[in-house]
Amino acid sequence: MSALQIYVDGISVFGPGLSGWEQSRDVLTGKIPFQLAPPLLPPVECLPPAERRRVGMLIKLSMAIGFDAVRNAGADPSHLTTVFSSTEADCDNCHNILETLASSDRAVSPTRFHNSVHNAPSGYWSIATACMEPSTSLCAYDATFAAGLLEATTQSLSSGKPVLLLAYDATFPEPLFALRPIPYPLGVAMVLNPVKSSSARAQLTLDLSTSEASKMSDNELEMLRISIPAARSLPLIQLLAQGNSGSVVIDYLEPLNLSIGVHCAV
Repeated sequence: MSALQIYVDGISVFGPGLSGWEQSRDVLTGKIPFQLAPPLLPPVECLPPAERRRVGMLIKLSMAIGFDAVRNAGADPSHLTTVFSSTEADCDNCHNILETLASSDRAVSPTRFHNSVHNAPSGYWSIATACMEPSTSLCAYDATFAAGLLEATTQSLSSGKPVLLLAYDATFPEPLFALRPIPYPLGVAMVLNPVKSSSARAQLTLDLSTSEASKMSDNELEMLRISIPAARSLPLIQLLAQGNSGSVVIDYLEPLNLSIGVHCAV
């Protein structure tokens, strides 16, 4: 593949000890210490009351990262093409449906069913923002963040328009947790732009590589990186938080990884 170049206008991250871009930037630059704690997500005020009552962790997480990134970019969410990338989607609803199917009463709640599908966050986002632009939902197991970044970059470059990438993962209850032990919910969002705007924070150059994936120097952040697919983004997010030019390598599909050059645009 030929190298791809794209600008980052807005960024967000929510997860354990990471509560939006402003606080997360202070953590990732060492201004405040990183402390593992449950994610602090803002209320989903953008949804009508009926929908708001039905949503779980995954919708709240995707809304939090999406609106924070859009706000940081100064963009209009109703005019952004979106790429939603998640390795497992809504784990709680899938768990509940499987429990119901394994019981004597096999009647599945229609609300749980439509919240369990992989593109449910995309649907709720369109309701919340009145966005009629195209939306893609994908997964690629542990390579989900890199796959989403490549998809969003390709769509942005081919359309000539900004694209919002939202990559997020949630946790399964037992017994599925034992098979897929993702310890915490975590999500990352970026507004990607094919042209340099006044909001541009950095230019990314994406290329395939056989180099080893970059690691986090902090042991707890490294634990998140290797245990949550969306957190494979952390070396890139940290470099963007620092406002430095450099390069990182993100896990992709073996034997290839994704090499990302970062050129600070400020």
